[in-house]
This record gives sequence, structure tokens and C-alpha cells, in this order.
Amino acid sequence: MPRFKHYNYDQDAMVVINYQDQLQPGTFEHAIHYLIEHRLDLSVFHPKYRNEDTGRLAYDPAILLKIILFAYSKGITSSREMQWCCETNIIFKALSCDTVPHFTTLAKFVSGHADEIEDLFEQVLLVCHEQGLLGNELFAIDGCKMSSNASKEWSGTFKELGEKREKLRRLIRHHLREHYARDEAETEAELDRDIRRAKTILSLDEAMTKVDRFLKTNRPRRGRGKRNKEVKSNLTDNESAKMTTGKGTIQGYNGVATVDKKHQVIIDAQAFGEGQEHHTLQPVLETVEARYKKLGIADSIYQQGTIVTADTGFANEANMQYLHERQINGYIPDNQFRSRDPKFQHQKAKYGKRHQDRPATGWKKTIPASEFQFDPVDLTCICPAGESLQYHGTKVDQNGQRRTYFQGRLLQCRHCPKKHRCMQNPEAANDRKGKGRQVSFTIETQRRPNYTDWMKHRVDSPQGKEIYSHRMSVVEPVFGNIGTTKRLNRFSLRGKRKVQGQWQLYCLVHNIEKLANYGQLAA
Repeated sequence: MPRFKHYNYDQDAMVVINYQDQLQPGTFEHAIHYLIEHRLDLSVFHPKYRNEDTGRLAYDPAILLKIILFAYSKGITSSREMQWCCETNIIFKALSCDTVPHFTTLAKFVSGHADEIEDLFEQVLLVCHEQGLLGNELFAIDGCKMSSNASKEWSGTFKELGEKREKLRRLIRHHLREHYARDEAETEAELDRDIRRAKTILSLDEAMTKVDRFLKTNRPRRGRGKRNKEVKSNLTDNESAKMTTGKGTIQGYNGVATVDKKHQVIIDAQAFGEGQEHHTLQPVLETVEARYKKLGIADSIYQQGTIVTADTGFANEANMQYLHERQINGYIPDNQFRSRDPKFQHQKAKYGKRHQDRPATGWKKTIPASEFQFDPVDLTCICPAGESLQYHGTKVDQNGQRRTYFQGRLLQCRHCPKKHRCMQNPEAANDRKGKGRQVSFTIETQRRPNYTDWMKHRVDSPQGKEIYSHRMSVVEPVFGNIGTTKRLNRFSLRGKRKVQGQWQLYCLVHNIEKLANYGQLAA
């Protein structure tokens, strides 16, 4: 019979632990402890405390910050889980000096100090500058779309929300009629069914009241484009937005980060409640310039030769004009820049023009727009079946070209014998909400070169291609570290101001890790 070492749970032991010894130099927890204790000024948090003469003693902001930042570095955003870690985890005990703040205290600290967190972000950035982690040679800007604490099911235009309210009213009336019809129920089974129906009526009434209150107290949201089109509102968090990502549609915010090339330190972090990134470039660049001047790093950073790069999501005529007039050394390509690059000609020949990795399905198999009879003078369009398409207007696309748009009426395309070769999704023609075939044509006009042409020339040059090739290697690993390695892939707060504070905390974790790995923090 094998022999094993003896063990006994019914015994006492005294373990002597020195909390300072648990924070070993070179670790992330030591970097947090050293920065907060020796380098950062936390007096910015003090004005919100009102217990000088009366009231109970408050937890020191230094303790709360250490707990929150270390928890975020482990992918923990739940304040209840932070409280549990302070009770059970030795590193959390060391950082908190064996105190256990209540989860409501931790949650309120994160959501109620957005301005103070921004000041803290700037102080850490200044430490990065003092320790030589900023190169100020190239900045890369990009956005990371994350879900927020709001359901996309409660999104819609005011018309859609009004229809939802009427649908809920009809459901309530239906259940009430069923309830009154069985009001004389005597058996126990029928009584249980009536109780369940009453609970359903209460929940539907609560939902209808929620929609009705929102429609009466809010106004429709408008987009930032020239058309000022209404965008979808959200009952839970009306500052968030529905966004399309590679993993589907989410309700959330776009966390935009500006990253320095040398050590991938984040120099600016802002959250925007819109999926489109065009309008974010100017406020981001202005914030970076103002922050560098405030911290004494540079009075005018863009006039010192610093390069700014961003992807095609930031490209439009207004942004190109802004870069040109401000004399900012920027490289932001349009969405056709790869089609002009000979290196990608084999992909173009293999996959077509719409996307380099698109499989040979969909629009490639449909009748091309060139087979439609387009009259640029009268602005008319005849489809291959001989039907006139409806004119849907002319507008300037993001490349500065004027395009005119046409669309077939649903009744035309539904019974057309060529719909299986003309429409990308012929089955949609049988749906009441489907659309007919859509086509667009470029209107050739004699126009003067615009600012988009100026940027095309810069990006297509050999120097521009070499510079822009660094963008992805600078900013994408940052999002990979925050979203995948640290598992900080969603926001747990509501409201743009609170979400921006949490986004800056996420970026603080990344920057402090850079200080721990490449800085010169005292041992």
C-alpha cells in the first residue's frame, strides 16, 4: 500500500507576511505602488471629500487607485470582484494594506472622478516623457469599438421607438382581455396561469412606460454629416451608439487612442459615442497639442516635424483641409489607395476592387453598373430589363468625386426575370422591407484639385508608403494588449463622460506597464 505525507485541516498556524515584500521590483504591482506613493499628486481628488470636521473617515484615493488599476490589469472590472480579491488575494491585500473597501465605494470612485482621472493620465504621461519613453517622431491614431452597459435592443429612431410603444400597448390590451375572460377561474391551474399573465402585463407596462417617458423627455439625435440625418437613440444610454464591427453590431463607444511610436505609449485617449471616425481627428489633434503645451513637452508639437498617421476611417475632405492649413505632417489614405499600389495588383485581379480579401461571391456575379444606360445630362438610368430606375440624388463621396445614385422600385425587381443575375440578394425582393437594385455613377466634371488629391499624392509617394507602413505596428498592438491580453474589452459604465474616464483608466494600465518594462522606476 503506498504511503503519503500526513495532512490535517484541524490545526492552527501563524503566518507572518510583510506587505512591502509582496511588491517585488520589476512587477506591475510595484510600478503602481511606486508611482502613486512617490511620483503622482493625488490632491486633485481631495476637493470632492467633505469630512474635515464631521463624517466617517474615507478611504485614501491612493488605496482605491492601487486596487482598481491592479484589478484592471488582470481583466477585473467588477467592483464586487475587486472587493472579494481584497479579502482573499495576497497582492490585493498588500496594495490595500489589508483594507477591504466596499464594492459601492470602488464603483463610485471610478464613475465619479472622470476629470481627476484625466489629470492622473497626464501625470503618468509626464513621467513617461521624463524617463525617455516618448520619441515624438510619429503618432498613430485609431479607434477601438467596445460594447457599453446598454442594450442595443432599446435602440431606434423616434419613429421606430413610437412603433415599439404602440406594439407594447397592443400586447397589454391582448393580455388584459385574456385576463378578464378568465377572471372567474376557480381551479388552481387556471389561477397560476392568471398570476403569470398578470406578471407579464406588469413587465410590458413597465417597458411601455420606459419608452413613453423617453420619447417625451428627449429629442431625436442628429448625425454630424451635412445631411443632419437622424441617428438611432438608446433608452438606456443615449450618448452611446449602434456600431458595426467585425464581430457584429454592438451598442457602445469608440475609444480613440493616439500612440507614440517609440515605446507605444498612449498620449491621448478619448471616447466617442459615434461609429464614424471622421469628426474625431480634429479634437484629438487639438487635445494632444494642448496637452503637450500644458505639460511643457513642446509648445507646438506638430511644427517640430512630428508625423501623424491614421487609417482610412479618418479620411475626408474637411480633415485633409485641416491638415494642410495647419501644416501638420499627416498621412491619411483614402479607401482606394491600395488599388493604386502595384504591390496589390495581384489581389485586385484575384478578388476584385471592392475588398482585397472578398471571396468571389455577391456583387461580382451580378450585372455590372456599366450595362445600365446612364444619361448624365437628364440624370436618368435604364436597367438591362428596360425599366427606369428612380433617381436618389447626387453627392460628393469621401474621395471628392461627385456620384449620382439610382435605385429600382421593389415591385419592378420582384417580378423581373433578370433579378437572379442583377440583385446581390434576390430573395430580399420578396420581402416587404427589401430594396430593388442600387447603382451609382461617377459624374465627370472639370474640377480643380482638392485637398484629398493633395493627400493622395503624399500617401502614394515612396516616402509616404514607407511612413504609413508603420501605422499598424504602432497602434494595433496597443489595442491587442488592452482588449485581449488585459481582457478590457467592454465598458461597464453609462454616459460619455464616465466611459471616457474608464477608457483612460484602461490606457493608464497600458502606460504603467510600459513604465514597468522600459522605465527607470526606483527599486
